[in-house]
Amino acid sequence: MSSATSGTPLYRRSRIRHAVAAALAAAAVLVTTACSGTAGQTKDGTTAFRLTDKTPDATGDVDSFTWSIFAEPASIDYAHSFDYPPNQILANVCESLLRWNPDLTTSPNLASSYTNPTPTTWVYQIRPGVRFHDGTTLTADDVVASLRRNLAPETASVWAYPFRNVKSVDRTGPLEVTVTLTQPDSTFNKYLAAGPGTVESAATLAKSGQDYGNPQTGVNCTGPFSFDSWTSGQSLTLKRFDDYWNPALKARSGQVKFVFLADATTRVNAFQSGEVDGGWMVPPNAYAQLRDTQAGTLYFGRNTTVADEVVSNLKGPLGDARVRRALLMAVDREGILKAGAGGVGEVAHSLVTDNLWKDAPDATRDAILKDLPRYPYDPAKAKALAAEAGVNGQKIVIATSPLDSQTTIITQAVAQAATAIGLKPQIESLSAEKYTTLFTDPAAREGIDLFLTFWYTSITDPLDMYGSLQTGAFSNYGGWSDPAFDAAVDKAIGTYDPVEHTAANAEAHRIATRELPWLPLYTQPVSVFLGKRITGVQPSIAYLYYPWAAEIGAKG
Repeated sequence: MSSATSGTPLYRRSRIRHAVAAALAAAAVLVTTACSGTAGQTKDGTTAFRLTDKTPDATGDVDSFTWSIFAEPASIDYAHSFDYPPNQILANVCESLLRWNPDLTTSPNLASSYTNPTPTTWVYQIRPGVRFHDGTTLTADDVVASLRRNLAPETASVWAYPFRNVKSVDRTGPLEVTVTLTQPDSTFNKYLAAGPGTVESAATLAKSGQDYGNPQTGVNCTGPFSFDSWTSGQSLTLKRFDDYWNPALKARSGQVKFVFLADATTRVNAFQSGEVDGGWMVPPNAYAQLRDTQAGTLYFGRNTTVADEVVSNLKGPLGDARVRRALLMAVDREGILKAGAGGVGEVAHSLVTDNLWKDAPDATRDAILKDLPRYPYDPAKAKALAAEAGVNGQKIVIATSPLDSQTTIITQAVAQAATAIGLKPQIESLSAEKYTTLFTDPAAREGIDLFLTFWYTSITDPLDMYGSLQTGAFSNYGGWSDPAFDAAVDKAIGTYDPVEHTAANAEAHRIATRELPWLPLYTQPVSVFLGKRITGVQPSIAYLYYPWAAEIGAKG
């Protein structure tokens, strides 16, 4: 993390992980969100796709399987894990109080139940009889120690933001924990189904200290797999935990070996050869190649990610919302999808995916999604709108990085759109390392008008995105400010009533879509490849927190 963040409050610094994780992921492969299934060829050469809720059930157990992963984690300490590599491993080893399911619903987990007796109090009943991998029994003390780490400044937890309104975490019974808030927060409980709710043995945390989560010590949690070994630079291995408490998610495989394969071509070749049995985040330019392979099957699933161009300079021509709207209308987003991802994806009409409204009352959900301004591809209308706003040859700088072909296609399409509305775009190519600093160091964004991000949420609530665009939020990279938007977000966070929460969320949604502090481009589904000998996974962005590997077994 850049030194420029050293004076920033922890809860603000933690918000950058959404974008940094996505930027790092893009350095290896480009992913995004929203529809899917096994792929097939259409007449125009694009790839048809559909969502697959669940791959065929396993017919039996397997001794082991291998899984490709695009980068080696720096740590598997849950407090320092907000990226695809560590989280997809931890999801199978460590568990949270609640569980984020593949269908994006939330259910009890290590907390067998919970109540909200007052607007600022959450009480969790801890499931009895759960054992850690070292054989010790889960207690309320373990939960307290695990949650409190996210509050401790010395931990520098990436999950500090969800705890920003937490006053205290206390043991109020042998198997009861009470969290007291400083003010009502409708997102807090939802975050406990993801990384913020992770529970580790208090004794292990005390014993490991600063070494917790490294290759030598690993972790000691309660999931269906336990940490086995970690060979730096090569692989990390998990083994089945036979005393796992939940029979519905008892591991079907005796072992999982995660192989670190940074090069996208190497990963695809490993799928084809059977060197690895599967992997998430299939490179989009390999969809067609893997469509009909005899080595296995390509699937697509639910996602919560939107590809956006971040407007990072509101002092230039993009400071006028009319110019931002004109630029978006001039971007051929369908063309980007076809050229960069074989048509696998959908044009995004807002900064959040439609499935984040799952918890909204049925009567209002459709109205929310329809009651939005739309920006269809119309270069002529876009140019006229830009001229009305005074565009006349002003320069804008678009930052990019030579990550992959899809990134290049996006950047070129945005530059062409800028030219079409009368701007003079300049593309500035940065190394992957320097590109990442755009998300961490305000100085790195000086002179940059636009840069690309892939922003995903960790809860089924648009607030996980919109809270990042409030005035003063660290991840509000362009310094955009709208009092009505801030008020709507605050109201949505502060109310538990479903109708009021949805109404306030919808107001923030409308304002952000009208003002376009970031330009939404498209969504893409989660992608996963399964080799011919395994099956059972549920394709979903929830793989970052749900024990997906436990369901993988033998294919009949």
